[in-house]
Amino acid sequence: MTVLRRWAALFMIGGTLILQQNALQGQTINHKLEPYLKSGNLPAVAAAVVERGVLTEYGAVGTRKMGADIPVTIFDKFHLGSDGKAMTATLAGMMIEEGKLKWDSTLGDVFPELKKSMAPGVEKVTLEQLLSHTSGMRADDENLMKLLKDSFDVDGDLNDQRYWLLKESVKLPLVAEPSKAWAYNNRGYTIAGAMIERVSGKPWDELIVERIFEPFELTTAGLGTQSTLGKIDAPLGHVIQKDGKVKSYMAGPNADNSMILGPAGCVHLSILDFATWAGWNAGNGTRMPCNIVKPEMVEKIHTPVFTIKGENRPGTPPEGKYAHGWGWVTVDWAPYPLLYHGGSNGKNLAQVWIDKKKDIAIVVMTNIGGQQADNALRGIAKELYEEAVAQY
Repeated sequence: MTVLRRWAALFMIGGTLILQQNALQGQTINHKLEPYLKSGNLPAVAAAVVERGVLTEYGAVGTRKMGADIPVTIFDKFHLGSDGKAMTATLAGMMIEEGKLKWDSTLGDVFPELKKSMAPGVEKVTLEQLLSHTSGMRADDENLMKLLKDSFDVDGDLNDQRYWLLKESVKLPLVAEPSKAWAYNNRGYTIAGAMIERVSGKPWDELIVERIFEPFELTTAGLGTQSTLGKIDAPLGHVIQKDGKVKSYMAGPNADNSMILGPAGCVHLSILDFATWAGWNAGNGTRMPCNIVKPEMVEKIHTPVFTIKGENRPGTPPEGKYAHGWGWVTVDWAPYPLLYHGGSNGKNLAQVWIDKKKDIAIVVMTNIGGQQADNALRGIAKELYEEAVAQY
C-alpha cells in the first residue's frame, strides 16, 4: 500500500474519503474528552462520531500507560472486546449468502461426525441460537475456564483448538431449552466460529482479515493484545486492583483472553477504524464497501431475537433486546432504542452506539476495564449523541 493510499484509508468513513489532514484538525474533540480522564480514572480514552457516513468528530487523549507520559493518538490501537462479535456475525452472514450455511444450520448438520457424542438436544442447536446467546449451552463457567487452560496441550492451529473445544463442549448437557432463555455466551460464539471455519475451509482468524479488515481498509486492525511484546507502542490494558491501585499489562499471556475465543472478541483497532465499521453498520451496509453482504443481511443481523434482562457487567449487554452480535438498548438520552454493544477483556473497554433512524454512529474506547470506566464511556456517548442530534 502506498503512503498516499495508507493515509487515505485511515480516513475512509462509510465511503466518504477525507484526504487532507487540515480538514480533520478542526473536528477534534480532545477538549470534550479530557474531563473524563479524571472522572473515570481512565489512562486514555478515544471517541469518534460518524453522521450519514461522514466522520464529524474524533479525539484521543491520555496516556498509553497510567503514570507515564506516553500520549495516545487517534491512530493508536485499542482493544475491541466483544464488539468484535458483530464481525463474526457478519462473517456468518457471508457464509449464508454464499449458501454454505443457513440461520437454522445445526451443530449436527455441520459436524455430523460428532452426533453420537452430543448430549441430548445439542445436535439441534442452530447457528442463529449461538449468535443470539439463546443456544441453551453452558456459558462462561468453570468448565470453559478449564477447557481454555487444557487447550494449551492441544496440538495444531487455533482452528484445531476451537474444534477440540467444540468437541468437548457438545458432550455437556444443555442448561436451558434453546430459544427459551438468554445467557451471554462466549463459548457459543467460539462454536459459531468453528462452524464458519468448517464450511469455509479457513480459520476464523484468516477469514476476518480477508473478509473484514482488508475490504474495509482497517489498516490498524489486528488480533490479540494491541501492543507489541516488549513495547508500549499502543495503549496498555489496565485493571483497578482490590487496593485501588491501577495496574497496567504489557503484551503477554495475561494481557488478553485466550485467542481460541477470537470469534467472541479479540480484535484491536484505532478509533478511526472502529468508526469506519460503525458508520457502515449505521448505513445498513449501503455504503462502500458494498460487496460485504447485502443490506438485507445487515438488517437481519441487527434484528432482535430475544428480550433480555442483561448481566450488568461492563462489556456485556444491559437490559434490552439482543440480535446477533448487537443489542438494542433504551437510554434516557435517546428518544428510542439505539443499536449498541459493549466489549471488554477486563483490561480494556469499548462501546458502539448507533441511531439507525438518523444514521449516526458513536464509538468510544478506553484502556481500562471496570464499572467506573463503563460509566465514563456512557457519559461521553450521551454528550456526543445529544450534540449530534441537536445539529441534525
